[in-house]
Amino acid sequence: MNAIRFQKVSKIYRRSHLGRTTETPGLVELDLDIPKGEVFGLLGLNGSGKTTAIKLLMGLHLPTTGEVETLGRRAPDVAVLARIGYAPEAAYLNKTLTGRENLSLFAALSGIAGAQRERRVTEMLVKVGLDKAMDKRLSEYSKGMLQRASLAQALVHDPELVILDEPVTGLDPLAIKEVRALILWLKSKGKTVLFSSHDISEVERVCDRIGILSGGRLVKVMTQDEWRGKADALETAFAAAVVRTDGVGPIRME
Repeated sequence: MNAIRFQKVSKIYRRSHLGRTTETPGLVELDLDIPKGEVFGLLGLNGSGKTTAIKLLMGLHLPTTGEVETLGRRAPDVAVLARIGYAPEAAYLNKTLTGRENLSLFAALSGIAGAQRERRVTEMLVKVGLDKAMDKRLSEYSKGMLQRASLAQALVHDPELVILDEPVTGLDPLAIKEVRALILWLKSKGKTVLFSSHDISEVERVCDRIGILSGGRLVKVMTQDEWRGKADALETAFAAAVVRTDGVGPIRME
């Protein structure tokens, strides 16, 4: 059974200014199935459609055409959203609260009962390495610590599907290694993980498959067998598949 399905999904952003309407494609006829229990990575340059795809899954955007399904139901579905953990690229957390208070709030919103809530909150803060900072206000947290807190809120309710948008942004090399271990731990528990990243080396270490987006189109899907043990195979495939749309040219050192 698929945890995620995109069927001919397009998303067009329309903006009006001074009587003129411009249209920008976010995604173009995306077809993609991700089975339960898989770790799938979305690779792409800025503006390639990675975050658009994730926001469609979370019901934060609606598709212009096509259908999006999560855990067998058409998105957005409130009951299904309760079974999904989502960590955005920028952590949206209340910085006047402590780490413990923030996570307790998310746990309560997720319907975790009081006695179980305290235990679960402590367990998750320990798992993401914030056990010594759980009673500090988030205003005192570094960017990396905020990212860890965001991961904790995404996992506190033990979701079936975990969606991470650039989960290693702002983390130091040791923390990146720990997030990698966390993703593999989620896989060992039978969770489905979808995450976007710019970091090819991290993606190739944890993913079963990857999809490369360019200009809103899924231009290539690769399995682990296609890059495992082959130096620079994924990086080479990525460079060959994507096209810059930001007007920036290649670095030339002649």
